[in-house]
Amino acid sequence: MPITVKDYSWDETESTVHVTVPLKGVKPNKADIFSTDEYLKVNYPPYLFEVVLYQAVDDAKSTAQVGGGAVVFSLHKKEPGVWSRLTSTQSDDKELMKSKRQQAIEVAHKRAKREQEEKAKAKREQERYTLQQQMKIEGEEKRRIEETKEAERRKATEDLENWNESKLNEQQVTSADVAPPPKDPSCIFNNDDGDLPDVRNSKSCTSTVSTKKNEVDLPPAPRLRGNIEVTFTPRVFPTPMRESKAAEEEEWLRKQAEARKPVDIDDPDLTEEEKNPQWLKEKGDGFFKSGNFLAAVNAYNMAARLNGKLPSVYSNRAACHLKLRNFMKCIEDGSKALELLTPPVPANVMSRVRCHIRRGTAFCELELYAEGLQDYEAALKLDPKNEKLKADADRIRQVVQGTLPELD
Repeated sequence: MPITVKDYSWDETESTVHVTVPLKGVKPNKADIFSTDEYLKVNYPPYLFEVVLYQAVDDAKSTAQVGGGAVVFSLHKKEPGVWSRLTSTQSDDKELMKSKRQQAIEVAHKRAKREQEEKAKAKREQERYTLQQQMKIEGEEKRRIEETKEAERRKATEDLENWNESKLNEQQVTSADVAPPPKDPSCIFNNDDGDLPDVRNSKSCTSTVSTKKNEVDLPPAPRLRGNIEVTFTPRVFPTPMRESKAAEEEEWLRKQAEARKPVDIDDPDLTEEEKNPQWLKEKGDGFFKSGNFLAAVNAYNMAARLNGKLPSVYSNRAACHLKLRNFMKCIEDGSKALELLTPPVPANVMSRVRCHIRRGTAFCELELYAEGLQDYEAALKLDPKNEKLKADADRIRQVVQGTLPELD
C-alpha cells in the first residue's frame, strides 16, 4: 500500500499554478511523473502523490522539473482566475478519483499514439526527402556524364570527318599527278580520207577496253530478305518430368505475377516512379552498388510499404543492414524474404542461398554461432558445390565445437 504524500505546497497567480512535491530522499530517477489537463501524479515508491485539479490546465504548455529533492510543476491555467484551492471539491470521492485516473491514462495513451504516428509520418517524409535528394544528385551526375559523353562523341565525329576530308583531298591530288596511260599505237589511224580503220586494229582496241572494264571491282549483290521462325517449348522450368514439381512451380509463378502487379496509390505527393515498387527496388540496388547503404535502405523501405510481397526487396535490404551492422534487422529481413521465397523451386534456389548466408552471417556477428551454422548448412544443401561456403561452414562448426577461437 503506497504512502500518500500530503505535505506538498502550492501557490498560484492569475494565469499559473506552481506545485512542489518533496521526494523525501528518493532518487530523482526513481520518480514516475504523469500529468494531464485535470490530473497530476508522482509515483516514487513507497510514496504516491496524486490530485484531481480544481480546474483544467493547458498540459501542452505546462512543465515539470526534478531537482533539489523535489518535483516542481508549473501549470498554465486555461481560464485565468484565482482558484483558492488546488484540488477538486470532489477529491474525496474514490469513484471519481478512479474514473479520473482511468480517463487520464486513456488520454495519455491517445496522446502517445498520436505523437508516435506524427513521428512515424515525419520519419517517412524525411526518408522520402532523402531519397528524392539522392535521386536528384544521381540525376545531375548522370546528366553531367551524358553531356561529357556527347561532347566527346561530337569531337570524335568532327575528327573523323576532318580525317576523311583530308584523305579525299590526298586522293584527288594523287590522281591529278598521275599521267594518263599511253594509247595503243595500233588504235591510231590515219583517217584523213574518211576510210574505216583496219579490222585487226579495231579488234585490238576493243579488246583493250573490254579488259580494263573487267578489271573494275563491282560491289556484291544485296542479300535476300527472309523470315526465320523459332519456336520454344511453353514450359517455364526445364525440369525433367520424373523430377517435376509442376504444382509448386505454377504456384511460384502465380505469386511472382501477383507481386509484380501495379499498385494503385492515391497520393498526390508521390511521383509516378515513386508509386512503382519495382522502380524503387532498382534505385535501391543502384544506391547499394555505389556504397550508399542508408539511401538504399530508404528506397527499399518505400518499396516494401508499397508492396510487401517482393522477396528481393527484403533480401537486398538485409544486405544493407548487414553492411550497416544492424544485425537484428538483417535477421528480420532475411527471415521475411525466406517466407516469401516459397514454395521452394529451382527458380529461387540462389535467392534462398543468399538469404541464408546473410542471416547466418548476422547470427555469427551476434555470436549466435549455432543459429548461424544452421543457416550456412541450409545454404550448403542448396548449393553443395560452393567451396567457399563449405569452408565458412566448417569454420563456424569448429567454433561451435570449441576447436577454433571465435570468428573475428
